[in-house]
Amino acid sequence: MDLSSLRSSSSLTLSFIVLLLASTGSYGSTFTFANRCGFTVWPGILANAGSPTLSTTGFELPKGTSRSLQAPTGWSGRFWARTGCSFDGSGSGTCKTGDCGSNQVECVGLGAAPPVTLAEFTLGTGGDDFYDVSLVDGYNLPMIVEVAGGSGQCASTGCTSDLNLQCPAELRSGDGDACKSACEAFRSPEYCCSGAYATPSTCRPSVYSEMFKAACPRSYSYAYDDATSTFTCAGGDYTVTFCPSSPSQKSTSYPTPVQDSSATSQGSDPVPGSDTGYSGQGQQQSQGQGQQQAQDQGYGYGSQGTGTGSQVGSGETMLQDGSWMAGLAMGDSSRLTGASLAMLLAGFTFVFLFNLS
Repeated sequence: MDLSSLRSSSSLTLSFIVLLLASTGSYGSTFTFANRCGFTVWPGILANAGSPTLSTTGFELPKGTSRSLQAPTGWSGRFWARTGCSFDGSGSGTCKTGDCGSNQVECVGLGAAPPVTLAEFTLGTGGDDFYDVSLVDGYNLPMIVEVAGGSGQCASTGCTSDLNLQCPAELRSGDGDACKSACEAFRSPEYCCSGAYATPSTCRPSVYSEMFKAACPRSYSYAYDDATSTFTCAGGDYTVTFCPSSPSQKSTSYPTPVQDSSATSQGSDPVPGSDTGYSGQGQQQSQGQGQQQAQDQGYGYGSQGTGTGSQVGSGETMLQDGSWMAGLAMGDSSRLTGASLAMLLAGFTFVFLFNLS
């Protein structure tokens, strides 16, 4: 083979590898939203500051249906269900619970008005995802998060209890459609973990947060409830189910999801974090949260996800025969770090230059 043919062949091989790595590294997680309520809900989506807006920020989800969205690696934000919504022919309207104040189906960067049940996520960029279901901003309906695939802990979490039925009168919202947090109801620092109570050592569980915790042991009940409420998984896909009617079964089949073709909205500005709009007192997730061990008691249906391989230090999935490249070629490596990309490019560049010499 002459020099020009060798150069052309090597360039094509290198270009293919770069394209493969780029497409693999941009993939994050699939979020599927399933509505088992006996009524329509309108999920809302808020990306944290610095995270791209997903292909929608709010949509209608009739009972018995599901819909899937794609999120890139590194994405962080929150999901919730709006209920009792009324929108006119032009798409203008409001919701009884979880309203985001946009006066339309899309929430366009606005958060949920408490009280509302929240699912919060921070997707890893080569390591673990962090996720939780939070009652820090109150409660409006049951919600669970389940994981498909992935490796690591990958436990289910959420709240299946109907807290509206046991909500104290002083926390009841409206006609009993939702249950306020003590912070929202009383606006005092000891309940809001603010001022002199803004640290884990000074802000302790209240009688109200303990009531929430007893009903939903794996959900956040107050701002510093991390130890039993934050969960991790590497490379999983997530199903957020509203009003799970019975203990979750991994074999449960949902209607075929509606796949959105685009993962993010191009050219959009960073969406404000959850400390803006209708943010309430919800806590922010970050990679700084340490890993915690799942608390199995009091949550009968939670099952841990299973990973088919061993963990590499940088978070990639390695097949049992140790062939990471084979896993990459088959699409099994759902996380790709910058260091991995640099090492691979350096290796192929060396081979290319060696062949030229």
